[in-house]
Amino acid sequence: MTRWAPVPGPPAGPHYPQGNCAVRSCRVPEFQRPAGRRNATVDLLLLAVAVAWGSTYWVTKELVSRDNVLAVLAVRMTLTALTLMFILVMRRKRIAKSEWGIGLVLGLLLSTVFTFETFGIAATSATNAGLIISLTIVMTPALETVVGRRKLSRLFYLAAVIAIAGVYFLATGGAAASFNLGDLLILLAATARAVHVTGMHRLSAGRHIDSLHLTFVQMATCGIVFLALSAVSGVRVQDYVPTMDNSAVVQMIYLVVVCTVFPFFIQMWAVRKTSPTRVSLLLGTEPVWAAAIGVTLAGDVLGPVGILGVVLVLVGTMWGQRLELGRAPKAQAGEATPGEAGASREGGEIKDPAL
Repeated sequence: MTRWAPVPGPPAGPHYPQGNCAVRSCRVPEFQRPAGRRNATVDLLLLAVAVAWGSTYWVTKELVSRDNVLAVLAVRMTLTALTLMFILVMRRKRIAKSEWGIGLVLGLLLSTVFTFETFGIAATSATNAGLIISLTIVMTPALETVVGRRKLSRLFYLAAVIAIAGVYFLATGGAAASFNLGDLLILLAATARAVHVTGMHRLSAGRHIDSLHLTFVQMATCGIVFLALSAVSGVRVQDYVPTMDNSAVVQMIYLVVVCTVFPFFIQMWAVRKTSPTRVSLLLGTEPVWAAAIGVTLAGDVLGPVGILGVVLVLVGTMWGQRLELGRAPKAQAGEATPGEAGASREGGEIKDPAL
């Protein structure tokens, strides 16, 4: 579900689109504070974003059933787009034709990510969903080696194998007796997310794109797609909304504001206060929080083999991310210039609020 700051590498989760590309970002006023206190504040807020993203799987799991997935996504994406549109109106800046075009393509890709991811969450545990989707972190660099013809170290491939082995043990050794449909859908979502991140990188390379504009167009595209799909399959939006109780309303607001809009602006602000690599590493703790929340709040039960799977997924994805960040070009992994921010979700781009 989904699936912003200029950080190399991809993260994971039901927030929003990202990619290793340079984009113009929203300027946030500078505040004069002692360096130590300022760095601690930045770290805490970035960790808060990672925790919020990690909780998305649990909250989404509570909100959806197999019949209302498209309606839930339609409401969520539409509310997110309307919120971002309000901010855009306040900024009084027009969206460029190139931003509309790129955002439309990426929005269609993101719709695919959300579809696989949310149907998967409805059919598997929050813990499995949060950990399997984190494979995007190792899938994205692997995909970029194909389209960009760049080599990865042998250690990175070892990290990827460890993560994949972890997914196998997690899916077969947890509460479920075998790799179920939900786990497979989440795996497809991770693959689609890697394509989305790579596509964002490629389509935005060499262009100056406002990250808020790009995110809005993607969210608006997703909203339109899911409004159309929900009209012909499953529960319709007009039938779903009247059935939302207070709990569902709070959960929906949480997904829109805390898991989407809040992370966007925190990333845009934080990348100006610390290095993109630090932002990426802190946001990369999302799978850890997803597992912790899944076991404690969602009540997911894991056997010894499932616990081994969790450990292997975390070790493999986080090691792979560190290896990627360590070899990233200085221009990409170093300090971002005031006028540019990389749009990256998974691991290090400006996460598009939805994933």
